[in-house]
Formats: sequence, structure tokens, C-alpha cells
Amino acid sequence: MIDTHAHLGDDAAEVLERARAAGVARIVDVATTVAGARTSLALADAQEGVYACLGIHPHEAGTPAGLDQLRELLQHPRAVAVGETGLDYFRDYAPHDAQQRLFEAQLALAREVGKPVVIHTRAADADTLVRLVEHDGPLVLHCFSSLPLLEPALERRWYVSFAGNVTYKNAYDLRTAVRRVPADRLLVETDSPYLAPQPVRGRRNEPAFVRYTLDALAAARGVDSAELECQIDDNATQVFGL
Repeated sequence: MIDTHAHLGDDAAEVLERARAAGVARIVDVATTVAGARTSLALADAQEGVYACLGIHPHEAGTPAGLDQLRELLQHPRAVAVGETGLDYFRDYAPHDAQQRLFEAQLALAREVGKPVVIHTRAADADTLVRLVEHDGPLVLHCFSSLPLLEPALERRWYVSFAGNVTYKNAYDLRTAVRRVPADRLLVETDSPYLAPQPVRGRRNEPAFVRYTLDALAAARGVDSAELECQIDDNATQVFGL
């Protein structure tokens, strides 16, 4: 089993031990700053089954980006994707124009280094879509909750990744989206330490809990959980080149 999007912290060794005991053999650790990218790569070097997704989060767009450093770090063999990058107008921690410039630069960087890009979008679907339709390369809509992006995703065969919020009682629209995503474009994640799935809601999320979300996806699609697990593992291997 794989968790395709986690933010591992200072207690990564203990978290990884619990993940492996739960059958999670591979984890993509996602950085949101250049400093975090270095930490993520060090962890991926030290821990079997850990890979790094390196990017600068839109919340960080108001500070110097360090794209040259990011470009260098992305040459590392354990760096499998660019991101998470995108637009976030919900928190408004950075000016929209600065977010847009940083997003466009990271999309260009993903094309330059030939890696998939992992997309964060919140309350910014229209501006996100304008940039994504111009991007030529594989991409993952992380922690999918932007329903207006579903049709473009289906049309363009983007990867769609679901997190713990799909398990919540009132997440009917998300579970409907789960049923529409082609099997070979479906991914699962925790986005830990955030969005713990319903059976452990209120606790700090971690990769060991990805099973709950996987089971919810299987139930929504009416398929066997073990079968879906194999399909998602294959999808992750394909998009991230694992």
C-alpha cells in the first residue's frame, strides 16, 4: 500500500514504523519550502520506501522562492515530483499575483526536469485551471475537493488523489467524484498530519491511516479493497516513476 502525499515531521521514524506495521510500504513525503525539500530528501535517503516531492507552497509565495535551489534538489534520484504547488485564495497568506507567478514557474520547472507536478488548489479553481490546461505533462490533483476541476481532469486524464475528507459523513459529492475517476487515474493519500479519516477523526493523521481512505474509495466504487489497492499502487508507480 502507498500513501502518495504525506508531510512527515520530526517523529518520522516512529510514524514510519507504524505505517509499515499497517502495511504501508511506500510514502511520498511532500515538501512545501526549499528547506523542507532538503529535509525530505535526507529522510528519503535514510528510509526505505520514502520518496520526496519537492515544491514551494502558495502560502510561501510572498518570500523569495529559491527556484534555482529547488531545480538542483530535483536532480536527486529520490525526488519524484514537483510540488505541492498551486493557488490558495482561501487563507490569503500571500498576494494572488505572487502565487500565480510562483505557480507558473514551478509548472515550467516540472516540464524542464520531466517530472509530474502535484497541485494544491483552494478557492482558486478558475485561475488554477487556466494554468493547468496550458501545462504539458503529468499532474496530480492532490486532496481533491475542487469539483469544478473534475470534468477537465476526466477529459485530460489527470491523476486525482483523495484524502481523508472523502470519508466524512456529508462528503457525498466527493464520493460521487470517486466513482467517476478512471481506475488508472485514481490515487489515495493522507495529507497527514491533516484530515484524519472518519474512524480516527480528531487525531493527528499519519500514513498508517491511509487504509481507512482506501477502504472508503473501494466502497464508493463497489470494488474489492485489495483489488483497488493493487490498482492504486500501480498508478502511483506509473505517475511517480517509482
